[in-house]
Amino acid sequence: MTSVKEQEAIRKLMVFLQEWDSAHKVARSHMLNNFIKSNDGKTEPELELEFAQGASLFLARLTAWLRMTYTYNTCLNQLLKSIGIFLSAASGRRYLIEFLEIGGVLILLEILGLNHLKEEDKRECVKLLQLVANSGRKYKEFICESYGVRSLANFLATSNSAEAQEDVQVLLDSLGRGNPKYQNQVYKGLVAVLPCASPRAQQLALQTLVVMQDLLGEAPAILVEPVLGALCSVHLDVQYEAIQLLKALMACQVRPALLKGLVALLTPPGETAFTSCDETAKDPATLCPREPMLVYIQQAAAAKAIGVLAKESAEVAEELIQLKVVHGLMVAVGNLDHAASQRHASISLEYFVRTFPFVEECAKAALGHTLFQRFMDSPETWYTKMDPVQAEELASNIVDIPRDMARMQSAEG
Repeated sequence: MTSVKEQEAIRKLMVFLQEWDSAHKVARSHMLNNFIKSNDGKTEPELELEFAQGASLFLARLTAWLRMTYTYNTCLNQLLKSIGIFLSAASGRRYLIEFLEIGGVLILLEILGLNHLKEEDKRECVKLLQLVANSGRKYKEFICESYGVRSLANFLATSNSAEAQEDVQVLLDSLGRGNPKYQNQVYKGLVAVLPCASPRAQQLALQTLVVMQDLLGEAPAILVEPVLGALCSVHLDVQYEAIQLLKALMACQVRPALLKGLVALLTPPGETAFTSCDETAKDPATLCPREPMLVYIQQAAAAKAIGVLAKESAEVAEELIQLKVVHGLMVAVGNLDHAASQRHASISLEYFVRTFPFVEECAKAALGHTLFQRFMDSPETWYTKMDPVQAEELASNIVDIPRDMARMQSAEG
């Protein structure tokens, strides 16, 4: 038989649940606030004590109301925080199971895709999904099976909240670990974020891909274009993360495609000489843009990346020479419209010249004795004294090093 104390606790629970069932929005909002204030951080035994062993009855009501009203934003933030108290309760695995059984994960993922809902509410959804993922591999798999990666990647790419984006990164990173069945899906989801318009999302996606690269060992071919595309970002932190990923990818089968793509970026399509401002001046109706063209930003970043990769590995440097990187770097040095291209290309070119004697000979022949000496004396600034004729000669250079010459020179050294 139940004691008088237990009977009183059950009576209070029934009164509370009846009050909830009959309450309208304002009253329920007040009840939720009180619940959050009184129960945040409680364990499963403590919640059961609070609800006379009937806490699941209240959780069922919360999830039912969430299912019916989430599209209308009715007390959504309070509802999600209240559910979070149950899902985060120590020893509260049964609350998690009850939440999953009513389709809780699917509701959370759907909320992420509703444009009219607030970012702070979506961030609460991400936190709840993180609680689910933290519960173990089968729960990570359940999120992925529910098209969770796609929803999270979309939200990362479109969110206006830096805090929410960081929470999504943590969750995607979690889904990519200890989840071998869906690791590739998470990886490809992050790759899909790279072409988005949010620099913060690009940066976070690239950071996570670098970490995941160690886990996967290989990389899909679809990665090549988005990673090279990230180099045209005007944000240096995005460029930096893209270069870090390129370094990690040098041990993968996509290396030849990445190196070929990088060298190609040094000579944008149709550009043999960079005289866009001179040409547009001929047509008064055409304005010469003050901001550098994206292809020039990408060119400068590619020149920088090439120097970083070459210095990391002599083998990579040799492959780049065979891909005619010296020609491409000279073209970039001759780009008077973008000083960053000239500077990064010059610094990278210096490394190849000092490392490979045959490259030094070719560079000396292309530049002439005086210009070559200026280059060697001050590779970071010499291009600032370059006149248009010299720049055009560089931009239209025809340096062509025989394919195996770099390997021979390296072996001799």
